[in-house]
Amino acid sequence: MAGYLPGALLAISLMVGSYIISVKRNYPKGERFSIGNFIRQLGKSIWALLAVLIVVVGVVGGVFTATESAAIAVVYSLLVSVFVYKGLNWKGVWKSLESCVETLSIVLILIAFSAAFGNCLTLLHVPAKAAQMITSISSSPIVVALLLNVILLVLGMIMDMAPIILIATPILLPVAMSIGISPIQFGIMVVLNCGIGLLTPPVGAVLFIGSAVAKRPMEKVVKATMPFYICMLVALLLITFIPQISLWLPQLAGYGV
Repeated sequence: MAGYLPGALLAISLMVGSYIISVKRNYPKGERFSIGNFIRQLGKSIWALLAVLIVVVGVVGGVFTATESAAIAVVYSLLVSVFVYKGLNWKGVWKSLESCVETLSIVLILIAFSAAFGNCLTLLHVPAKAAQMITSISSSPIVVALLLNVILLVLGMIMDMAPIILIATPILLPVAMSIGISPIQFGIMVVLNCGIGLLTPPVGAVLFIGSAVAKRPMEKVVKATMPFYICMLVALLLITFIPQISLWLPQLAGYGV
């Protein structure tokens, strides 16, 4: 629940960024919005939208884990594509699987080297030294919060998400709590920082996926992504310095955070 409002804020910031870029570059406009067209499109896309509903309700309701939800959503999407929308036949499914394996091979190599690099950082006590550096630089909550984000962003550039969460959280969480950041708010900050890290070179796995799918050089993909980094950083700073963005919904639901 704590992630709903931050997720909406991130989406809005990216939409604003997309709008500004579209106006500046004079991109062609689509049809004007109308309720009738909205209802027609909703009717066509309802089967696809149910995939999102299955994931959210299943995870929040405790039916399956977040990882399991991804597999269930893939199977559901496959069945809908083949039997409902009929955009794929079984021959197309195999071609899609081949393309998927090629893309995943790139990502898995990155994750493997990232995990090894994470182990090296752990053996060298880099996260612990970073935490000591934070507390020695300043006692100002604003400065400490900014430094926490900088460390997580840098780690996100060179490591995969899972090692960062496992290695950095136990070390940085006490520092965050010492300046009044709730563990739940800090969790949202970590996830968003890691998400931004997935889009930043040199290890950004999502960048490599985008480059492979679009068949465009990595340099062009990074250049095109640059304006959206600003949007994501604005959302990150708002989430860092306005705790209620993360805590309001859990508090409203009576979780006492």
